[in-house]
Amino acid sequence: HYFLVIFGHEGQKPLDLRSEDESDCNEWVECIQQASYSDIMIEREILMQKYIHLVQILETEKIAANQLRTQLEDQDTEIERLKAEIVVLNKAKERMLPYQNNQEEEDPDIKKIKKVQSFMRGWLCRRKWKIIVQDYICSPHAESMRKRNQIVFNMVEAETEYVHQLSILVNCFLRPLRMAASSKKPPISHDDVSSIFLNR
Repeated sequence: HYFLVIFGHEGQKPLDLRSEDESDCNEWVECIQQASYSDIMIEREILMQKYIHLVQILETEKIAANQLRTQLEDQDTEIERLKAEIVVLNKAKERMLPYQNNQEEEDPDIKKIKKVQSFMRGWLCRRKWKIIVQDYICSPHAESMRKRNQIVFNMVEAETEYVHQLSILVNCFLRPLRMAASSKKPPISHDDVSSIFLNR
């Protein structure tokens, strides 16, 4: 049992292969038929597209990181300004200490003023962070990230379903038919199996 492998490009000599067993010969032929160069090129093109997509995502993430870094720098400036205000308030408080030490209890009006100041500082900080978060949520970058995540999730689900269907196809149909074709009384030939499951 022998067969001849003829290559598609010129200058390559045909390859003559031989086998003592017919089933081995058929298995060799089937494996060689499945080794498609075009399939490998298609798979390479798919992987290249995925790579380009990941590079684009990386560039987008870099832009987002730069924007967040700028916002953090602005927040650092705001924090430094608030620290300076605190230092000024502490100095004013120290100047008021002698007067406070002469009193058994703090003036109720001072307590109210301090409570209002504390409430206002907290409210201003919370409003600042709320504005930053809302601006980012409504920004084009956040919208593009949501769309990108949805596309990626859909791709993962589609690939998972595709792999699952391929597993069913191979385990429930292709392998049993190959085994049946190699039996003593095959209901189907290896050529028929190869024709049905081309490039599988």
